[in-house]
Amino acid sequence: MAEELKPSGVCKLAVSPGFLRSEEMLDYFGVTEANWQDAVHSGKPHAEHFDQSETPRFLGRGMAALSADPELLSLNGRGLPGWELSDRYNITDIDGRRPHWGNYAKQHGFL
Repeated sequence: MAEELKPSGVCKLAVSPGFLRSEEMLDYFGVTEANWQDAVHSGKPHAEHFDQSETPRFLGRGMAALSADPELLSLNGRGLPGWELSDRYNITDIDGRRPHWGNYAKQHGFL
């Protein structure tokens, strides 16, 4: 699709969050956005990785920056995770953090 749309100036991309700190995940861990870091020590499966979680706004900020990028077409056909958007556009999550699931996953053998 990216190649078919390229002549018309349309950029086709896929974006994806890392470990998403959604309402469902907050509920699962029994925390709120105000105390989400307490989940890391909850003992639930995968809780130890929750400190690298990101809010939906993190990806949204990345998408907003992406849409304003004058070089957007150079990214045509790519899949971009939230942490790559953060690296590229220097964005932070709502708490000022820059979670980077990619680096974290590589360090822990997930990728």
